[in-house]
Amino acid sequence: MIYKIRIILDAEEDIFRDIEIEDQSNLEDFHNAITQAFGFEGSEMASFYTCDEEWNQDEEIALFDMSESGSDIRLMNETSLDDVLTEDNPKMIYVYDFFSMWTFFVELADIVDKEDGRVYPNLLFTFGELPDAPPEKQFEAKPSDDEGDYDDLLDRYDDMDFDENWN
Repeated sequence: MIYKIRIILDAEEDIFRDIEIEDQSNLEDFHNAITQAFGFEGSEMASFYTCDEEWNQDEEIALFDMSESGSDIRLMNETSLDDVLTEDNPKMIYVYDFFSMWTFFVELADIVDKEDGRVYPNLLFTFGELPDAPPEKQFEAKPSDDEGDYDDLLDRYDDMDFDENWN
């Protein structure tokens, strides 16, 4: 089967690409199709993230395992597209170049039969020009329930009967 997928830059202006790709392709092939469609060199680190319907980020699927010890991180070349993108879970987040943080919303639009003679992946449609620099991001923490009265927390610490000469 062929996945028709829209990849949208997280920006105020509408900038997106529609790509057709085989459902059995791995995420590294999809990553390469995205970088080519948007005109990136493809030499920077990137990751896909599974997410829910509200685009809340979940599991990372990385291009390379950058950890010093072999971790349990999923890798793009070991993960097929249809393992993470389905009709029930049609959304992912894609981040390219962790210094610039180009962030894209990936959404499965349709699943169709393969056309004879067509080469996949196939760039179906482009809209908008990629800016010279990625859009500014606002990284803000959600307020916690504890924020506010730190004096109260310090008072509770004093009441813990901590022996200062324990060592």
